[in-house]
Amino acid sequence: MADLLVTGGAGFIGANFVRYWRAAHPNDRVIVLDALTYAGNPASLEGDDGRPVSTLIHGDICTPGLAESLLREHRIDTVVHFAAESHVDRSIHGPDAFLETNVRGTHELLKAARAAWLDGAWTGGPVRFHHVSTDEVYGSLEPDDRPFQETSPYAPNSPYAATKAASDHLVRAYHHTYGLPVTTSNCSNNYGPYQFPEKLIPLSLVNALGGKPMPIYGDGMNVRDWLYVGDHCRAIDRVLSDGRVGAVYSVGGRNEWTNIAVVRLLCRLLDGAFGADAGLAARFPDAPPARGRQTSTLITFVRDRPGHDRRYAIDADRIGLELGFRPSESFETGLERTVAWYLANERWWRAVMDGSYREWTERQYGATAG
Repeated sequence: MADLLVTGGAGFIGANFVRYWRAAHPNDRVIVLDALTYAGNPASLEGDDGRPVSTLIHGDICTPGLAESLLREHRIDTVVHFAAESHVDRSIHGPDAFLETNVRGTHELLKAARAAWLDGAWTGGPVRFHHVSTDEVYGSLEPDDRPFQETSPYAPNSPYAATKAASDHLVRAYHHTYGLPVTTSNCSNNYGPYQFPEKLIPLSLVNALGGKPMPIYGDGMNVRDWLYVGDHCRAIDRVLSDGRVGAVYSVGGRNEWTNIAVVRLLCRLLDGAFGADAGLAARFPDAPPARGRQTSTLITFVRDRPGHDRRYAIDADRIGLELGFRPSESFETGLERTVAWYLANERWWRAVMDGSYREWTERQYGATAG
């Protein structure tokens, strides 16, 4: 039996991980620490009966002493660190928040783990600090370049990627300097349920349902390796159970797609869904297939963002060879599941977009939430 502290557990990947862990390890205890900013949604942690699937603590990882008190009070033996500012566009327009959360927040957590586990009177079993990072720390690949590996040099090109790179280095330093038991995973682009509609797939999906333009940066030929979020959760489970302390594991979906190909596939899936379910036209009357048109008519090319990396790709051989992990979803099957989830959970994404979940958060946690 383990006692986990999951930071950022009300966000997209964190919430999926909490839900996965509660199902896969029902005897473990999971505490979520989340600042409940715009991307942190308590509703993502609700079960089918409307009750929370884990204990949620509203708090900021940057608050001195908070994480240490939680580690001691709840006798936490495993920290899974998702909490981060993660949207590249936001980092370009406002990098300060990324430095605060991704760098200083990670450092506060590392200090807390060192104090509670190494400097204190820890009498429990083995401990682990797992840090969740991104392939963006490695920069951009040319079309014929070999995919990123764990030994690839760091070359971050956005403020977001630079702050994640800094956090990676801090985690490594706390292991080598203080002996803190750590692991790190650098993942490719995640997609799936509960993703805030600012990223490519959910933004394109909800825009299409509302008959709004589906924006594509530049020529749409930027390439990403796509990883279904459920597969990512399974990969972290494998790292926590059998990963080497101090090791870094690259987690990819082996699904390289251009952005324009992603959106065109999404359009075809939506067209097919409307064709198979006549009720969707009544629910989403502004969507093109509700009016006899193809969803792809909404695709709109917009000015590229500054410093837009051309290609990311992950070589996931290490986690496959050492831990036996392989993604279970192809991009086609994962995207089909994602579309089905958003169609079945309109209430969730409507609340996210209209702010009603933020009002609920303030009622539950005070006016300063979010």
